[in-house]
Amino acid sequence: MLDLFQHPLRLRADPSRVVVRPFHIAWAAANGAPSRTERLVQAVLDMSPAEARAQLEVVLKDFEARHWQTRRVFMTRYDEIEVQLGLDGSTIGDEKRQLIGAYFCHEYSYAAAALMNPSAVPHYDQSGMPKGSLRILMSLRAVGEGHISSVAFREGIITSQNELTLAPEPPFATAADAIGDELEAPEGPVTVYRHRDSTLSGTLLFPITKAQSNGLEDMRLVRFRHDDGSHEWLGTYTAYNGSVIQSEMLRTRDWREFDLVPMTGSAARNKGMGLFPRKVGGKYMMIGRQDGENIFLIESDTLTHWDEGVKLIKPKFPWELVQMGNCGPPIELDQGWLMLTHGVGAMRKYSIGAALLDKHDPSKVIGRTREPILAAADQDREGYVPNVVYSCGAVRHGDKIFIPYGVADSSVAFAFVSIKSLLAVM
Repeated sequence: MLDLFQHPLRLRADPSRVVVRPFHIAWAAANGAPSRTERLVQAVLDMSPAEARAQLEVVLKDFEARHWQTRRVFMTRYDEIEVQLGLDGSTIGDEKRQLIGAYFCHEYSYAAAALMNPSAVPHYDQSGMPKGSLRILMSLRAVGEGHISSVAFREGIITSQNELTLAPEPPFATAADAIGDELEAPEGPVTVYRHRDSTLSGTLLFPITKAQSNGLEDMRLVRFRHDDGSHEWLGTYTAYNGSVIQSEMLRTRDWREFDLVPMTGSAARNKGMGLFPRKVGGKYMMIGRQDGENIFLIESDTLTHWDEGVKLIKPKFPWELVQMGNCGPPIELDQGWLMLTHGVGAMRKYSIGAALLDKHDPSKVIGRTREPILAAADQDREGYVPNVVYSCGAVRHGDKIFIPYGVADSSVAFAFVSIKSLLAVM
């Protein structure tokens, strides 16, 4: 019998979580006339100092308490406008520059529509943890206005007694950002930086390149051990520009600086790639779904180039006949590689199952669950996309697996399952 505990905590969409984002107004001028941007800036420049001060005070009264270092944000945005229009900032007072910056910003409620599809890894800081406890770090897919997805983070602690405590979210959320030339939204790799005063639980990874413009989706985090014994946190995710998807990889060692790297190769044109947490047989290995139906095993000599793999698992049981995929990176056990899977059955009902792969040759499937270990039922059926449970990655803690999972593309729930009981039902 499966020993599964579903924790009562549930995370939901929250329209009160906002960040300041650039507000773009058409730059182009028509028939030689000033552009809208130029007209707006000139209107501020034409204000008297008293009028500009009064207008800025109105803006700050409305927004200063809702954001971190609001005046600095406005000044940073002004600097970008100054470059675009070739302004001479030395002739413009601070208050007018802040006001100009404010006109080219807006609030974005990054999790107003949905919060879903989490993954979990061991936190980089385990200091002070009592016996039986593990500090964890989760990524979550946050969906806001325009159905644009970004990546949020939450820190927490789990225990061997099925307890879960999440670190509180700070009152201010800040988006990690690029600097210098990287602000020009390049096509290739880009590095973004967490605000020096922001916690991870208050940090958001927002689309920054053209390939990501409509969203960063379903990050699968893994704590990767390199051959030299060092660790790097890697996260595969889908970049979406509104018409084309592209698999990319987050890379970080310190959780302050994040490299967002497009992956290449034929397999990288698909979603849902889950990386093994170390090399196997001298090769990097990935679980993917290259045909949208079956689970594939892919190997590579590099972390960022992935070509065609071999079919590993195909739908077999009624709850997975429509399609299958992974629910995050494989987890190493003494008995082999534990891979959580998702299956889609009748009425497009999603369920979560599991499979066990050979530790030395992951192309060999040792066992798989005949029935789901988690499925949409009762209140979990209702939401933005009904009848869905979906995870992007679980974490082992002692003799249990902690599984954060999305419910109906609307909220996030949590479960603990005994490894021994899970293996017994395969």
